[in-house]
Amino acid sequence: MTLDGTIVIRRAEAADAAPVAHIHLASRAATMPYLPPQQHDHDEVTQWIRDLVLTRYRTWVAVRGTEIVGYAAAEGSELHDLYLLPDVLRQGIGTLLLDEVKRDSPGEVSLFVFQQNTGARAFYERHGFTVVDTNDGSRNMESLPDMTLRWRADGSR
Repeated sequence: MTLDGTIVIRRAEAADAAPVAHIHLASRAATMPYLPPQQHDHDEVTQWIRDLVLTRYRTWVAVRGTEIVGYAAAEGSELHDLYLLPDVLRQGIGTLLLDEVKRDSPGEVSLFVFQQNTGARAFYERHGFTVVDTNDGSRNMESLPDMTLRWRADGSR
């Protein structure tokens, strides 16, 4: 799948672990300054991506030229991650990744998002997601208030 012939969405491979880890760390640092300081270095995050994310989740990468600029990871109908390099935000790449997740999911997609992450919340709402519930942060390791969002192919809530 391409966007103006410049972005290709493909399934992630083991060799993608280090660039995906870089995207994960860079995106969280740039777009979520309210998060507690990162406790894991690039090598540890790369190992987590390689050993867990790429083996357990269906994972896609967005490639521009030869550079991986974003990724999405889902398990069943749950979207665990959708991150982009900060300099490629608002270029349609997140939409391409999300569309791939929707196509490969069983009629619905749900996810957790921090309540403070207004940019991500607006992105998902533009793509048909609705709020299912809110939480005080007791269910995430950052202990920050979050919410569950869900999209259904049939448009129901």
